[in-house]
Amino acid sequence: MYGMRIRAATDCVDLGCAEKDETSTWHLLCLALISRRLKAARSVRSTTSSLEGRIGETGSVTVSGRIRFSPQLATLALVLSLTVQAASQKVESISLPGTKAFPESITSTSDGALFVGRLGDGGIVRVKPGTAERTVFVQPGASGSRSILGVFADEASSTLWACSNDLSALGGPATGSDTGSALKGFDLKTGVGKRSVSLPGSQAFCNDITVDAKGSVYITDSANPTILKLSPGATTFEVFAHDSAFAPPQGGAGLDGIAFGSDGNLYVTTYTAGELLRVEVKDGRAGRITTLSGSSHLKLPDALRLLGNNSFLLVEGSGRLDRLVIRGDAFTVTPIHGGFATPTSVARIGTTAWVSEGQLAFFFDPAKKNSSPYLPFRIYAVPLRKEDIK
Repeated sequence: MYGMRIRAATDCVDLGCAEKDETSTWHLLCLALISRRLKAARSVRSTTSSLEGRIGETGSVTVSGRIRFSPQLATLALVLSLTVQAASQKVESISLPGTKAFPESITSTSDGALFVGRLGDGGIVRVKPGTAERTVFVQPGASGSRSILGVFADEASSTLWACSNDLSALGGPATGSDTGSALKGFDLKTGVGKRSVSLPGSQAFCNDITVDAKGSVYITDSANPTILKLSPGATTFEVFAHDSAFAPPQGGAGLDGIAFGSDGNLYVTTYTAGELLRVEVKDGRAGRITTLSGSSHLKLPDALRLLGNNSFLLVEGSGRLDRLVIRGDAFTVTPIHGGFATPTSVARIGTTAWVSEGQLAFFFDPAKKNSSPYLPFRIYAVPLRKEDIK
C-alpha cells in the first residue's frame, strides 16, 4: 500500500483503485467460474433428466428444484456478494467545491464533522458527519478573510479558528478586505465571524493552530522565528517562544505544524528545514527548546496531530502520511501511506485519517501557473491500523 500513487483526475482515486481493481478481479473470477458451472449444468441437462426446464406460454423458464449447486459455487457466490457489499460501503475520498480550492488544512469535531480551509478560493468547507455531503460553511471574504490556511475546531469555546493571509498577488481570493495576516474566529455551529486578531509585523504569516486546555490559542508564524499566543479575552498576541532554530531559510518557509504532546509540551515542525522541535511548557510559559533527532530526515513536514502516548500523525509535503513517536530527544517515523500530491494536513476520526491533498505547486510555482491542477480537489480517507494509533 505504501508508495501507491494517488491521483484525483477521475472518480476512481488510486487510494482505493488498487482495491477497486482487486475487487473487479474478484468479480470477473467469480462470474467466470459461476458461468462455467452453469454451462456445465446446462450440458448435464441436455443428457439427463436431472434438470427439467419447460417454457410456458409466457416465455418464462421453470427449472426443477433438483438443481444442485456445489459448495464451491456457493462459496464463490457468497464472496461476490460480500465483495460488492464492502465496495459499496467504503468511503475513499470526498471531492471539494471550487476549481481553485487548494485545500491547506483540515480539522474535525467529535461528532465526525470535517472542516477544510481553502487557500485558493478562500472560505472553509464543512463535510457533514458520516457522509460526503459538503457545503461552504464560511464564505470567502467572511470577516475580511483572504486565503485560509490552518484551521482548528475548538469545541470547548465553540470556535472554528482559521489562519487568514492575503495571497491575492499570487491568485488568492480578492473578496476579503484584510491586507495582512490574521487569526479569525468563527462560530463552530453557524460559521458566523466572532474574532479577528491581526498578527504583529507587516511580514507575518499565520500558518497553523493549536489550543491548550485553558483556551489559549497558539499559532506558527512561517515568516518569522516566533510562536505566538492569544490568551482568552486578549485582543493582541504575545510572543510565546522565539528561537533562531525557527527561522525560515532564504526563500523558504519556517514554522509550520504545531501540536501539544501528551507530555504537555509543544511540538512544531519547520517546513523547508525539515526539523521537529520541542518547546518545553511549564505553568503556561515556554522553557527549553530542543531540536529532536529522527530515524529519518523529514521532507517538508507540515501538519502535526496528536495520536496517543506522545505519538503523532504527521504529513510530509513530499507526499506522505506518517506515524511519529517521540522518545526523549529522538523520534521515529513509520510511513502510513504515500503518493499524495503535496498533502497539507490531516485530521483523525476514529480509525480513519483524513488527508487534504493541496497540489500547492499549481498555486505557488510560477512554472505551473499555466497548468491546471487535477480536479476536483479531494480529501482522502486513510484507514489506520491498530499499531498506527497507539
